[in-house]
Amino acid sequence: MTALSTPTTPARAAAEPSDGWLIQWCERGWLPDGLVRAGMRALMRQRLRDEGIHDGELRSRRFNALLDELQSSPIAIETDAANTQHYELPPAFFEAHLGPQLKYSCALYNTGSEPLAEAEKAMFACYAERAGLADGQCILDLGCGWGSLSLWMAKCYPNARIVALSNSQGQRSWIEARAAERGLTNLSVHTGNIVDFEFADMSEGGRFDRVVSAEMFEHMKNYGLLLGKIARWMRPDAVLFVHIFAHRTLAYHFRVQTGTDWMSKYFFTGGTMPSEALLLHFQDDLRVTRQWWLNGMHYARTADHWLANLDAARSRLMPVFTQTYGERKAAVWFQRWRMFYLAVSALFGYAGGNEWGVAHYRLVKR
Repeated sequence: MTALSTPTTPARAAAEPSDGWLIQWCERGWLPDGLVRAGMRALMRQRLRDEGIHDGELRSRRFNALLDELQSSPIAIETDAANTQHYELPPAFFEAHLGPQLKYSCALYNTGSEPLAEAEKAMFACYAERAGLADGQCILDLGCGWGSLSLWMAKCYPNARIVALSNSQGQRSWIEARAAERGLTNLSVHTGNIVDFEFADMSEGGRFDRVVSAEMFEHMKNYGLLLGKIARWMRPDAVLFVHIFAHRTLAYHFRVQTGTDWMSKYFFTGGTMPSEALLLHFQDDLRVTRQWWLNGMHYARTADHWLANLDAARSRLMPVFTQTYGERKAAVWFQRWRMFYLAVSALFGYAGGNEWGVAHYRLVKR
């Protein structure tokens, strides 16, 4: 869940839209998790109906309208919101509840019963196989978050050159510190907004043998412009590997419109829910040579692990929330993060993981 932008400090309480009484009860922890999950599943059923899951003509009209909007959009919108919603809290928050690699995206559960640490490494190994990663390559980690993949690649491929593009100076400093602690000298980190960022030392023939991006594309809009930019960074025989969460057939915006879309307000302003086929409509500069689908239960299990770790760390994290959000809002924001992970679990676990899941793509230059 990464976005590429320079963080800003939001106006917290004053800018927050008001929510209905049911949401407020959830945010105060007055409803049990089981009831919250049930309510979320009801909203998901309504979302499916609204987007035309049972009406092919409606689904087609909505999808074509979305394509038109994406093609006329900039690469990304609401980039400051996307960054602050996920990274306003300091690294200590993420260290306390993510897995040991700090992978802030879906892990891979080959048996369904792995601990989070093992599932993180399994997904990295999956990336390596599907992207064709190898020692000696020049590899870009695009939208690197807390650097989990970059640090893993730097260790696994000591003769490779790993370049990470981060969304904040704070993340860059954190990644560089971890690399120094581990004696990794083959990793460099850049800070930039994908909308206007360019590598200063890019040669005409491209620089990277591999570009890997995990859960950044969901924060983007104009995939044509995005893929065109990435193509310029790639060598002629290079590969782009993309990991995004998606719906099997539907694609839609995350928008704050009527005041009822809680996820869009607090965690995904300006985001996009892609369909599995969405990227196939943006192949002018790069073409898809292979795609894969992962059942949503992988993400549901990941979110459940994050939630359990968050609950276990509550007492030591509340001072962090108080410092970040203020004493009046600290408990509400802690519960909002719990609700976020409950929502991720409910969404990707819906219908046994057969509606929303994770899509992988391998693309090459035309």
